[in-house]
Amino acid sequence: MANPLCPYFGICGGCTAQHIDYVIQLENKKTQLAQITKYDNIQIVSDAEYFYRNRMDFLFLKNSLGLRKKGHWDRVVSIERCVIAEEKINTVQQEIQTFFTGCDVFDLRKHTGTFRYAVIRCTEKDSSISFVLNSNSSKRTEAIEQVKSFAQKTTAKNVLITSVPPNTDMSVSSDFFVVKGKELLETSIQGKTFFYPIQGFFQNNYRMTEKMHEYVTTILKKYPTKGATLLDLYGGVSTFGILNADLFETVVIIENAKESIAAAKKNCALNTTTNVTLLISDAKHLPQETYKSPLFVITDPPRSGMDQKVLTTLKRYKPECIVYVSCNPQQLGKDLLKFPEYTLKSLALFDLFPQTSHSEAIAELQRKPSTVS
Repeated sequence: MANPLCPYFGICGGCTAQHIDYVIQLENKKTQLAQITKYDNIQIVSDAEYFYRNRMDFLFLKNSLGLRKKGHWDRVVSIERCVIAEEKINTVQQEIQTFFTGCDVFDLRKHTGTFRYAVIRCTEKDSSISFVLNSNSSKRTEAIEQVKSFAQKTTAKNVLITSVPPNTDMSVSSDFFVVKGKELLETSIQGKTFFYPIQGFFQNNYRMTEKMHEYVTTILKKYPTKGATLLDLYGGVSTFGILNADLFETVVIIENAKESIAAAKKNCALNTTTNVTLLISDAKHLPQETYKSPLFVITDPPRSGMDQKVLTTLKRYKPECIVYVSCNPQQLGKDLLKFPEYTLKSLALFDLFPQTSHSEAIAELQRKPSTVS
């Protein structure tokens, strides 16, 4: 047993495992992954137990910010300091709470009011706030002026205003504008600079993200990749593709979010990566042509896993190796069964979310020699 660091533990719904010693947390996650995948030789990769999250979606209260109460979608607990959030986020949170006192807060049940979320993100060199407002609020203009005034005082480098309909519970939207700074956040991985949309997906644990990329590169370096093609599915802003481009003759990135592809183009130019092709497409609509052999694949699908059409196309492509980056170990276990032509060569658990039940995994699938055509 461990003493929870957070005074809100058991009340706030954010963490569920602070009462468990961290070593035991890791062993529990490893055991679960082993049961799911029927694979025992699992490497565990971890880092800081606390103060690791680089994104927090806080809800507005009358005079503070908070997180949902455990077991209650419509009740919010005021949070002065979150112990799993980066300290830079806690600093910005305090700035918001000090400035926005008595503001017009969105009512979760009535769907009225203006201020909904303050989405705070940070990297080792950048920071942002996205103020999420009710698009139907009659006080929206007044709220915008308040945000503009606050933007001149906050330490956050970038400030956005995002509008969402009252009958949805989203904290991102294409309906936004920049009040201060830019709409992209800057970070660095393995010495290379990357930009990604403030409202787009990016891993929420910087130190573990660095370790995940190092691990994937280590896997690929075991194979003869000279003259080969790398196909990066669900490629985002092209981090995997750019970081491993030097190992391959050609890299093809498949991503369906236009904003991410736009950032990927910027990242390729910034890092002088010239052998990357970017395709705006859903992964299930993979091109029918077979890419130049030998082919290697990195796939980083959403929690729902890979669509059956993706799986069918990959079987036709016959890649030498598939590196499966999974944010849902349960789905990973199901998808692994769909690759009988491959051997699960290695498996690693990455604890991006200490003090919670969540984790990620990276599986190395190697094509069986007898099935090579």
